[in-house]
Amino acid sequence: MKDHSIIEVVIADDHAIVREGLKQILADTKDIIVRGEAETGLGTIKLCRDHEFDVLLLDISLPDKSGLEILKQIKKEQPAISVVMLTMHPEDQYAIRALKAGASGYLNKQSAPKELVTAIRQVASGLKYINASVAQELANHIDDEHQINLHETLSDREYQTMTMIASGKAVSDIAKELSLSVKTISEYRSRVLLKMKLKNNAELTHYAIKNQLIE
Repeated sequence: MKDHSIIEVVIADDHAIVREGLKQILADTKDIIVRGEAETGLGTIKLCRDHEFDVLLLDISLPDKSGLEILKQIKKEQPAISVVMLTMHPEDQYAIRALKAGASGYLNKQSAPKELVTAIRQVASGLKYINASVAQELANHIDDEHQINLHETLSDREYQTMTMIASGKAVSDIAKELSLSVKTISEYRSRVLLKMKLKNNAELTHYAIKNQLIE
């Protein structure tokens, strides 16, 4: 029988050192237990199907599937699971997309250990967790909601491809990193340019920098 005073957590991150670091932080708490871990998107989905737990700590950049894709699938299949997205990206880059897709929280991996524990406890109680910078971004987004930016028309994969191209990565490198074909990434790139009315990578990069979509 499940002890409802204990928060059961699963960690999904492709870096073993990150998973170990998170487990070490949570080992110091009496009310949070790590019940499992995964290093791929498909492994994460299987864990969610095979086991019951309360909170999923989900890396936004997994090797086989994007964290946002996994988030949407998990919330569709297991809506009771609270998902906290973990990222190394600038916090305003994916936060709104993640929260709209069903995430209960959004944290940068560089956050203090105390913030991670607070976030887990808060989302496990049914609340949302966002820090001040994400709250500010959400407030700005509400103010500007009637003015839809071109990049907001992109799918999650198109948006991810755009930011990677704007960061200077070649199509072949992006394909390798996302475990997709060069042809598929090239198609995403073409769609991005078409939707955003841009001519080439230089214009795309300029747009991304101007709109603070990359560091």
